[in-house]
Order: sequence, then C-alpha cells, then structure tokens
Amino acid sequence: MTQLLAARGPRDLSVLLRLANRHGLIAGATGTGKSVSLMVLAEGFSKAGIPVFLADVKGDLAGLSQPAQMSEKLGKRLDMLGIREQWRAHTNPVVLWDIYGHSGHPLRTTISEMGPILLARLLELNDTQQGVLNIAFRVADDEGLLLLDIDDLRAILTYVAENAKAISTQYGLVSTASIAAVQRAVLGLEDAGASAFFGEPAFELKEFFRLSPQGHGVINLMAAEQLVLRPKLYSSFLLWLLSELFEQLPEVGDLDKPKMVFFFDEAHLLFDDAPAALVQRVEQVVRLIRSKGVGVYFCSQNPDDVPNAILGQLGHRIQHGLRAFTPRDQKAVKSAAETFVANPQLNVVEAITQLNVGEALVSFLEDGGRPGMVERAWIMTPGCRIGAITPEERAALRSGSPIGSKFDMPIDRESAHEVLMARADAPMEQEVPVAKEGGWSLNWPWGKTSDSLPPPPVPEPRTRAPARSSTAPRSQPQTRAPRASNRQGVGEAFAKSVARTVGSQVGRQLIRGVLGAILRK
Repeated sequence: MTQLLAARGPRDLSVLLRLANRHGLIAGATGTGKSVSLMVLAEGFSKAGIPVFLADVKGDLAGLSQPAQMSEKLGKRLDMLGIREQWRAHTNPVVLWDIYGHSGHPLRTTISEMGPILLARLLELNDTQQGVLNIAFRVADDEGLLLLDIDDLRAILTYVAENAKAISTQYGLVSTASIAAVQRAVLGLEDAGASAFFGEPAFELKEFFRLSPQGHGVINLMAAEQLVLRPKLYSSFLLWLLSELFEQLPEVGDLDKPKMVFFFDEAHLLFDDAPAALVQRVEQVVRLIRSKGVGVYFCSQNPDDVPNAILGQLGHRIQHGLRAFTPRDQKAVKSAAETFVANPQLNVVEAITQLNVGEALVSFLEDGGRPGMVERAWIMTPGCRIGAITPEERAALRSGSPIGSKFDMPIDRESAHEVLMARADAPMEQEVPVAKEGGWSLNWPWGKTSDSLPPPPVPEPRTRAPARSSTAPRSQPQTRAPRASNRQGVGEAFAKSVARTVGSQVGRQLIRGVLGAILRK
C-alpha cells in the first residue's frame, strides 16, 4: 500500500504515504463532517501499518473499534461513491487511554518529565512566577529530589519558601509573594483533577508504536470529553506528548511511510492566548519532527486558528464547509480559499459556503512534494462505526487490551515529598534537652554532640524589651511595670541561647524543627 484513498470527486484524491509526514489540516464548521474525515485518515493509516494517536473530544471516535452496520443511508452513500462492492465493515485495533483512568488505561507523566516551561503554561504563571518555578526545579536537581507528583511539587515549593534567603543568594531572588502565587496555582491545578495525570507508572512512548497481529498500526485513542473542559490541561498534555516524540525519536529522514501519525483535535485550544515563545516552540517541533518520521494533523473549525508560521508547514488540506454569517466568518472563508492552489474550474470562496455535509475541498501533496490543485470531493466512508460505543463495549475493549494492567495501578515511591517530610520530622525524634550536672546536652541530628553548652541565664523580671534572636517573633515595647506573663521561661531562654550559638543554615533548620513550638509559646 503506497497511498491512502481519502476522497472522490472528478478524480480520486489520495495521500501518498511517503509524503504523509508533511503534516496536514482538517478544518470546517461544527457538523460538516470533520470527525468522519479524521476517522477515514486514521483507519487508512492503521491499515498501512502506521500507529496513530488521536484525542476523542466528543466520545464518538471510539467507534473505530467497532464494525459499521449496514443501513439505508449508508447504502446510498456507498452507491454515490461507487464503492459498494469493495467496501467491507471491519474493526480496527484500538487501545483506550484516559488521563483520569475511567474510560481507558491511565496515561501519566511525572512533574520532572513535564518540565518547568509546560508546567508554567499549565499553571498560567507570569514571567516572574515562572522564574520561581525554574529555581524550584533547579533546587530539586541539586538536592537529588525526585519530582513525580503534585505532592512533590508542593513539597519543593514549601522547601524553597522556607529557605528563600539562602536560595536567593545562590540562584536569584525568590520572593514570598511569587512562591505563594505558584502554590495557589498548584492548588487550583489539583482541584482541576490534574493530580491524576502526574505520577507513576509513567507512560512509555514505545506503547504507542504497537502493531496488531495482522500488521495494522494500533490506534491509540485518548478519551478527552472531560479533559477538553480544561483547555490548558488538554493542550499542555498534547504538546508535552508531541515534545516527547520529538525528543526521544531518532532522525530517520524520509521513509516509505511515517512511523506514526499524531492528530491534534481542537487545535485552537493550543494557540489561544499562547505566549510567543510557546508558539515558536510548536513551530519548531512541527518543522523538525517530520525528519523523525512523525506526521502531525491539526483539526479545527477555522484555518486561521493555526498561526501562519505553522499553517505553512501543513501540506495536506481537507476543508469542510464554513458559514459566512459574521465578518470573522467571511474573513475565515477568504483566508481558507487563499491557502489552496487555484483551480480554474472552481470558485473556491463560493464553494466553501456551499459544501454539503461530508463534502470538502481537498488538496494533497503530489509527487515532488508540490501541493495539488484543490478539488471539490466527497470524503470516503470508513468501515467502522460512526458514533459512540456502549460502556459494555468499552469495558470489553479495555479488558482485551495488549497493555493489560501495566499502567492501571498507581505506584508511590520515595520522592521529594517523602524525603523532605523525613527531614522535617527527624529533629522531632531527637532527645529533649535535659539539665545535668556540668552543663547541658543536645543530640544534633547531623551526628555532632555538644556537652559543654553554657547554662541558660537565670530568669528575672524584664523591665525593657528583651533581646530578640533571628528566629524569635518581634516583641512590642514593654511598659514600666513588669507583668507576670512577661517572665522569661527556662525553655524560651534556652531556645534563644541556642539560636545565638548556632549560626549555620543547618542549625537554623534544626531550630525551626525542634524548638518552633517553644518559641511560639
């Protein structure tokens, strides 16, 4: 198989598999047939032995796993296309994925693998807050702390906040307000359900490159009905996945067919309010990932949802109908018409507004990589079901998955959260300082023991403001008459003595852990 028949008009219109990694665009208004076009391409690539990934935003693409049922409407469609004799209903090898783990195998990654840039977009941070997040990642790397899940991210932010002064000296200014803003954003991300996305076992890219026993490429279908309601999470996840493909796959040049095809549905969610640096990153990935054998196909309502720098990289075009009811729609129609190679026999601007459901303006790359002349054509009919599947069918599909239960059970190994909690709890387990003849004893958590600390001063009534250590709270000026409640206790005096004695960073951390309660009292 060297080409994929996708549409039929005055002539057959096919995607040449050796050029399928030149990317593409499927556009059109709601209800004009974009989903069917996507299914035709996904099914064709799978038959050619090319694995596919696509997000099921509306829940109807899962029909790829079930055979079509003959009906009067389907029969008329097949007769119109002239393919009734050779058409066959069939299933496709489908593996179901779901970030939340409800409608498919959980698809997780770790905080470290997501990285600070995509995570900052996910958290909707400004430049200053993103800088704080970058510092937190660097501190975690230098301290050897694993960032796997939301708890680890929260723990490292707390650690940075508690050691802001020392960290600011080494890595750059870290303000309390910025850390608090990032912490609030993390809380909102957790409330949005992203905690299910971060953790282990983390997804392995090799799982996307499976073939069925018949040699067909597996269609990896991610349930996204709930995910798309959180546009930042949805777009950041797909962009992370695309970046993983770009970073992990080797250079292969031009192949006879792609190693994988990636469909990015609802593409406008990626570019809405996206900073220029992110758009530039997407453009770079789209431009270079072709040489790694991956084709990327964007699906959106209007072609102008995709920035021009990226739109120019999309060689295969399927344009369904647009409705020119508003000035923006009229502009979109003209923009879409200008992206095609003109056909002297076709008024493209007029045709776009007159296309029927299932009909499209189609232009694919031809030999030599040059764009073909645009044609008005009918999209082919897939052999699978066009529509959703039942919960029973979904459960049966999941139980028979080649993935098995590999990713179904979460794993919580020791990472930043556990390590930092252990550090915080360690001082509390030390012996309480006790008075003994000849001095005071304190067992230090780093192994050094001092038996010669000076005894605490004798308590006496205070007639002026007491000396304040760096760890003690600020006191108000005292009145002339001393009060009983202002008497300095033994525990407080001891705490201040130790605070004056210990000057290192480790010492300050110890005081916060062991004597924090005494100081607060």
